[in-house]
Amino acid sequence: MPKLLAIDGLNIVRRVFEASPEPDSDLKASIALRHAFSSFRNLLEAHAPTHVLAAFDHGGDTWRHALYPRYREHRDPMPSCLREALPEFQARLSTAGVHVVVVPEVEADDVLATCVMRWLGENRGEAIVATTDKDLHVLIAHGALVWDHFKGEWHDDAWVRNKFGIAPEQLHDLLALMGDATDGVPGVSKIGMKTAARLLNAYGSLDAVMAGAGILKTPLGERLRAERDILYLSRQLVELKTDVRLGVTWKMLAYDSP
Repeated sequence: MPKLLAIDGLNIVRRVFEASPEPDSDLKASIALRHAFSSFRNLLEAHAPTHVLAAFDHGGDTWRHALYPRYREHRDPMPSCLREALPEFQARLSTAGVHVVVVPEVEADDVLATCVMRWLGENRGEAIVATTDKDLHVLIAHGALVWDHFKGEWHDDAWVRNKFGIAPEQLHDLLALMGDATDGVPGVSKIGMKTAARLLNAYGSLDAVMAGAGILKTPLGERLRAERDILYLSRQLVELKTDVRLGVTWKMLAYDSP
């Protein structure tokens, strides 16, 4: 049966690189990328996909920065030693039969979401997303599975409900309400994960929460009404694009294991 393996490339590379306490250097980058390549190879061996895509961020501003210039303003930039070594690493992946996709002005998450949603929409088979990024877990609602390479565990519907307290399809509404400090998504002030989950479980969706907020005579209702615009901006920021022009065909993504 056909199986797509969609790999969040920088998710693996950055985590491997940052796991080392050594000062940033060309040697550290070289060692990290050697280990990252082994991680890719292990993924391919473990999941035996028929099709593979590895997505990487292009770098620079994206469509999210156009919506909200402060997006990711506090995130540390990629160390120059690692950034300069990436093209050679990506070329090595290509030589190993892994198709690398990098698209200007969109993030790797958008590339992965577009590919996975098209694959599932065409009923082509199983779809696995290799990542630890919480945003991509919304794809579970559409039939994908998420594989955490670092913990060696599957993330499915039950995992999301246990971790976040909501269904996978509600994940982006949850992140919009609570915000995401990692990406600089503001959310609504003083709303954490538990409160956001409680609201979504009570009302079902962000729109329903806001419809109910009109009659909430509480400080929470007041904040929701006062910060309505920033809430819906946050929802746009956490939404995954699924219409990215990838410039690839399924034939190009076909993988023949050595």
